[in-house]
Amino acid sequence: MKLLLDFLPIVLFFLTFNAAEKRADEAATLATDWFGFLVAGGAVGPKEAPVLLATVVVILATLGQVIYLKLRRQKVDTMLWVSLALVTVLGGATIYFHSDTFIKWKPSVLYWVMSAAFALSPWLAGKNLLQVLMGEQVRLPAFAWKRLNQAWVLFFAFMGGLNLWVAYHYDTSTWVSFKAFGGMGLMLVFMVAQGFYLTRHLETDKE
Repeated sequence: MKLLLDFLPIVLFFLTFNAAEKRADEAATLATDWFGFLVAGGAVGPKEAPVLLATVVVILATLGQVIYLKLRRQKVDTMLWVSLALVTVLGGATIYFHSDTFIKWKPSVLYWVMSAAFALSPWLAGKNLLQVLMGEQVRLPAFAWKRLNQAWVLFFAFMGGLNLWVAYHYDTSTWVSFKAFGGMGLMLVFMVAQGFYLTRHLETDKE
């Protein structure tokens, strides 16, 4: 359930963009009528409308995640707060300036913030962040926690760079597809690989 909730804004962004791209003229009219007051010049063209509407949806979906968790009296993770702040600021800039550049930077900035959090936690807090998050469910030797934490640092740093490479080398439609499927696919592959590593050291720990 949590995994579905985490990926929901990305899925909605993809679906909204593709639906609007297929009817760009209608999307432009809708965006102008509903959100023209948020846009510089007050009008949205067919080229900008799909990403603008998708950005509005992803902002509302991320805000909805926070509200849902608050209503259920569940903890809102720090990274969700960071994601909400980034998507509101950079998404707001995308809407106002009719430019997809800002929203394209949002995943990279979030990835790099997460990479920095994993990298700096042992130095600033004296704790391995991954062990703090998973230590109650998993028992591993200290060296394994260190290696896993470093793997997350490198993975998030790589994903931030890859996102920008795709954003600047391909059109917006391709970037949206990568964001929805490529990013999630790489994340799942990385987590499966991490699972094999965990299993190997869990078995060694038992022995």
